[in-house]
Amino acid sequence: MALRPWWPAQHNPQAEIVAADWPSVLAVASENARAAQVQDRYRTLAGDAFKVEFPGGFDVALVTNFLHHFDSPTCTSFLTKVHAALKPGGRVVVLEFVPNPDRVSPPVPARFSLAMLAGTPSGDAYTFAELQQQLEAAGFRNVSAHALPTPETVLLAQK
Repeated sequence: MALRPWWPAQHNPQAEIVAADWPSVLAVASENARAAQVQDRYRTLAGDAFKVEFPGGFDVALVTNFLHHFDSPTCTSFLTKVHAALKPGGRVVVLEFVPNPDRVSPPVPARFSLAMLAGTPSGDAYTFAELQQQLEAAGFRNVSAHALPTPETVLLAQK
Protein backbone atom coordinates (compact mmCIF):
# COMPACT_ATOMS: atom_id res chain seq x y z
CA MET A 1 0.00 0.00 0.00
CA ALA A 2 1.49 3.34 -1.01
CA LEU A 3 1.43 6.22 1.40
CA ARG A 4 -0.98 8.87 0.16
CA PRO A 5 -0.27 12.12 2.02
CA TRP A 6 -3.19 13.82 0.26
CA TRP A 7 -5.71 11.31 1.69
CA PRO A 8 -6.67 13.60 4.65
CA ALA A 9 -7.37 16.42 2.19
CA GLN A 10 -9.75 14.16 0.27
CA HIS A 11 -11.74 13.49 3.43
CA ASN A 12 -11.44 16.87 5.12
CA PRO A 13 -12.00 19.91 2.89
CA GLN A 14 -10.12 22.10 5.38
CA ALA A 15 -6.97 19.94 5.44
CA GLU A 16 -3.88 21.36 3.77
CA ILE A 17 -0.84 19.30 2.85
CA VAL A 18 2.76 20.56 2.63
CA ALA A 19 5.31 18.08 1.28
CA ALA A 20 9.08 18.44 1.66
CA ASP A 21 11.36 16.36 -0.57
CA TRP A 22 13.66 16.52 -3.56
CA PRO A 23 12.19 18.27 -6.64
CA SER A 24 11.97 15.07 -8.69
CA VAL A 25 10.00 13.31 -5.95
CA LEU A 26 7.71 16.30 -5.49
CA ALA A 27 6.96 16.39 -9.23
CA VAL A 28 5.44 12.90 -8.97
CA ALA A 29 3.68 13.77 -5.70
CA SER A 30 2.17 16.87 -7.30
CA GLU A 31 0.81 14.78 -10.17
CA ASN A 32 -0.76 12.45 -7.60
CA ALA A 33 -2.28 15.41 -5.73
CA ARG A 34 -3.81 16.61 -9.01
CA ALA A 35 -5.19 13.14 -9.68
CA ALA A 36 -6.69 13.15 -6.17
CA GLN A 37 -8.17 16.60 -6.91
CA VAL A 38 -6.54 18.26 -3.90
CA GLN A 39 -3.91 20.30 -5.75
CA ASP A 40 -5.43 23.58 -4.51
CA ARG A 41 -4.58 22.54 -0.93
CA TYR A 42 -1.23 20.92 -1.67
CA ARG A 43 2.09 22.76 -1.73
CA THR A 44 5.70 21.73 -1.77
CA LEU A 45 9.02 22.61 -0.15
CA ALA A 46 11.71 21.40 -2.53
CA GLY A 47 15.23 20.59 -1.42
CA ASP A 48 17.26 19.06 1.37
CA ALA A 49 14.98 18.41 4.36
CA PHE A 50 17.80 19.46 6.69
CA LYS A 51 18.20 22.84 4.95
CA VAL A 52 14.68 23.76 3.78
CA GLU A 53 12.94 26.04 6.25
CA PHE A 54 9.77 24.47 7.60
CA PRO A 55 6.95 26.91 8.30
CA GLY A 56 5.26 26.55 11.67
CA GLY A 57 1.78 25.83 12.92
CA PHE A 58 1.28 22.28 11.64
CA ASP A 59 -1.14 19.89 13.35
CA VAL A 60 0.62 16.73 12.10
CA ALA A 61 3.97 15.91 10.54
CA LEU A 62 4.56 12.66 8.68
CA VAL A 63 8.15 11.36 8.77
CA THR A 64 7.99 8.29 6.58
CA ASN A 65 10.91 5.96 5.88
CA PHE A 66 13.41 8.73 6.49
CA LEU A 67 15.18 8.34 9.82
CA HIS A 68 16.85 5.03 8.97
CA HIS A 69 19.16 6.82 6.51
CA PHE A 70 20.96 8.74 9.27
CA ASP A 71 22.79 8.33 12.57
CA SER A 72 20.96 8.91 15.83
CA PRO A 73 22.23 12.48 16.50
CA THR A 74 21.20 13.53 12.98
CA CYS A 75 17.74 11.98 13.49
CA THR A 76 17.35 13.82 16.79
CA SER A 77 18.37 17.10 15.14
CA PHE A 78 15.85 16.58 12.34
CA LEU A 79 13.09 15.65 14.79
CA THR A 80 13.85 18.83 16.74
CA LYS A 81 13.23 20.76 13.52
CA VAL A 82 9.95 18.88 13.02
CA HIS A 83 8.98 19.60 16.64
CA ALA A 84 9.50 23.34 16.06
CA ALA A 85 7.19 23.24 13.02
CA LEU A 86 4.27 21.79 14.99
CA LYS A 87 1.74 23.80 16.95
CA PRO A 88 1.37 23.01 20.66
CA GLY A 89 -0.26 19.60 20.99
CA GLY A 90 0.70 18.71 17.41
CA ARG A 91 1.73 15.17 16.57
CA VAL A 92 4.46 13.51 14.62
CA VAL A 93 3.79 10.23 12.83
CA VAL A 94 6.94 8.20 12.11
CA LEU A 95 6.86 5.19 9.79
CA GLU A 96 9.91 2.91 9.99
CA PHE A 97 11.11 -0.68 10.04
CA VAL A 98 11.53 -1.28 13.79
CA PRO A 99 13.42 -4.38 14.91
CA ASN A 100 12.91 -5.91 18.34
CA PRO A 101 15.52 -5.18 21.03
CA ASP A 102 17.33 -8.42 20.08
CA ARG A 103 17.90 -6.79 16.64
CA VAL A 104 17.44 -10.18 14.88
CA SER A 105 13.63 -10.26 14.84
CA PRO A 106 11.24 -9.81 13.22
CA PRO A 107 13.07 -10.92 10.07
CA VAL A 108 12.26 -8.03 7.69
CA PRO A 109 13.23 -5.15 10.00
CA ALA A 110 16.34 -7.10 11.07
CA ARG A 111 17.38 -7.60 7.43
CA PHE A 112 16.63 -3.96 6.75
CA SER A 113 19.09 -2.99 9.47
CA LEU A 114 21.78 -4.87 7.54
CA ALA A 115 20.79 -3.06 4.34
CA MET A 116 21.21 0.28 6.10
CA LEU A 117 24.59 -0.79 7.46
CA ALA A 118 25.75 -1.70 3.96
CA GLY A 119 23.99 1.04 2.00
CA THR A 120 24.31 4.22 4.06
CA PRO A 121 27.21 6.00 5.75
CA SER A 122 25.59 5.73 9.20
CA GLY A 123 21.96 4.64 8.90
CA ASP A 124 20.21 1.95 10.91
CA ALA A 125 16.85 0.35 11.55
CA TYR A 126 16.28 1.68 15.06
CA THR A 127 14.53 -0.20 17.84
CA PHE A 128 11.51 1.34 19.52
CA ALA A 129 13.67 2.36 22.52
CA GLU A 130 16.14 4.12 20.21
CA LEU A 131 13.39 5.95 18.30
CA GLN A 132 11.68 6.87 21.56
CA GLN A 133 14.96 8.34 22.84
CA GLN A 134 15.38 10.37 19.62
CA LEU A 135 11.83 11.68 19.81
CA GLU A 136 12.02 12.54 23.49
CA ALA A 137 15.41 14.24 23.05
CA ALA A 138 13.75 16.36 20.32
CA GLY A 139 11.04 17.44 22.77
CA PHE A 140 8.26 14.98 21.99
CA ARG A 141 6.27 13.10 24.64
CA ASN A 142 3.77 10.26 24.83
CA VAL A 143 5.64 8.14 22.32
CA SER A 144 3.78 5.00 21.29
CA ALA A 145 4.33 2.26 18.70
CA HIS A 146 1.63 0.63 16.61
CA ALA A 147 2.08 -2.50 14.51
CA LEU A 148 0.85 -2.51 10.94
CA PRO A 149 -0.15 -5.43 8.72
CA THR A 150 3.16 -4.74 6.93
CA PRO A 151 6.72 -5.16 8.27
CA GLU A 152 6.72 -1.49 9.31
CA THR A 153 5.68 0.19 12.53
CA VAL A 154 4.00 3.56 13.12
CA LEU A 155 5.22 5.64 16.02
CA LEU A 156 3.12 8.51 17.33
CA ALA A 157 4.37 11.29 19.58
CA GLN A 158 3.02 14.62 20.75
CA LYS A 159 4.57 18.06 21.06
